Amino acid sequence: MLGLFGTLNLASRSLATQQEAMAVAGQNMANVNNPAYADEQAVIQTSAPVETLAGEEGTGAGVVSITELRNSLLDSQIVAQNSATGSCTAQQNALQNAEAYLGEQLTTASDGSAASTGGLASMLSSLFNSFSSMTTGAGNPATVVQAAQEVASQFNRVSANLSLVQGNLNTSIQNGVASCNQDLSRIASLNQQIVSAEAGGGTANELVDAREQTIENLAGLVNISTSAQANGSVNISIGGVPMVTGGNAVDSLQTSGADGGQLLIQDANSAAPLAVTGGSIGGSITTRDGALAGLQTSLDTLASQLITQVNTIYSAGYDSTGGTGQVFFTGTGASNIGVNSALAADPSLFQASSAPGAGGDTQIALALANLATQANPALDNQSVTQSYAQTVSGLGDAIDTAAAQLNTSQAISTTLTNQRSSQTGVSIDEEMTNMMQFQKAYEASAQLVSILNTMMQMAINMDTATA
Repeated sequence: MLGLFGTLNLASRSLATQQEAMAVAGQNMANVNNPAYADEQAVIQTSAPVETLAGEEGTGAGVVSITELRNSLLDSQIVAQNSATGSCTAQQNALQNAEAYLGEQLTTASDGSAASTGGLASMLSSLFNSFSSMTTGAGNPATVVQAAQEVASQFNRVSANLSLVQGNLNTSIQNGVASCNQDLSRIASLNQQIVSAEAGGGTANELVDAREQTIENLAGLVNISTSAQANGSVNISIGGVPMVTGGNAVDSLQTSGADGGQLLIQDANSAAPLAVTGGSIGGSITTRDGALAGLQTSLDTLASQLITQVNTIYSAGYDSTGGTGQVFFTGTGASNIGVNSALAADPSLFQASSAPGAGGDTQIALALANLATQANPALDNQSVTQSYAQTVSGLGDAIDTAAAQLNTSQAISTTLTNQRSSQTGVSIDEEMTNMMQFQKAYEASAQLVSILNTMMQMAINMDTATA
């Protein structure tokens, strides 16, 4: 049998066990507001029994390990959703910036079609109205030139602003790549520490928490694939290319301007392009090369067609002195469209009539005014104003789509996060209950020690009295 000293060892082991269990519960409560923390539990097992003539006698219990309540399936789902949410957020932000720079508002007509008001839309309307006023004698060339200059300046501003948005996206991509490489290095370092800690049968719960948080941060930047290894490490791939293998960051990301100056994402080892489709980097690339590039192209096409259409009609006209053959607009697109400098300096040179002489007609001015509603094959058989309204409407649709996708993605992320929190997060009520149980068990063990001490004193006193 155990005897007094054996039972005292049992009580001492119980004290240590309850104390360690209380420490784990305290650690849980300290991290109750830490979203990266997974609830830990002290695994208590019975100590090896002692064989006696009466049978096995227990020797108490001890903490054999400290485990954490991680759900790998939920973790992987959250990683994937972080990538989707990061992409949607980047797209919506970029599109909203583009919308702000356009300075337009969308209105819906009775037939359900969308039209733009304000900004370039109203300026184009004013230009064609000024052309029309020249046919009735109510207008004057100075008003026409001023309206044209406002149109040209707005084209220039919008084009420059869209280029600024594009430049900001490239900067965001570069910053994202730098952050990705830092996360990849950190994951590799954490892999090394986790493998080392667990090699001898130990645990590395806090390190695992830190790695999971880093992986989720990385997923918010770029689409990744993860593969858990038997030794506790996690391998990371981006676009099918291994980036972290065990404790080594075997590759990294870099940017390249090989595609017409547009930043591309490459793996640093081979300089081969990577298929980046998720995260904020993927969202920025998608918007830059998709909706934003399409918007810039549409504006350039619109400005080019306006220049061509107006100049074709205008150059055949005559001014009040009989002058002819001049162009109205200069430039080739939205970035450099302008008004003929000679006309801007002297609006009386406006070529409004189809015949020379002071008594000429206003047929040229009328033809210019008709461009407001004239279909143009190069603009999908739409007029200049209709084409621009469709361009702005398309941007509005893209923003609405991005907002809807972001809302859906955020809702899914919230659901998954709440589900993980309910399963693996810290519950204050549960931890307080555990603390009370461990405290009572500790008090009981201390009482056992006190009783054993009394019994040993009695035994010693009896031995002394006998002597």
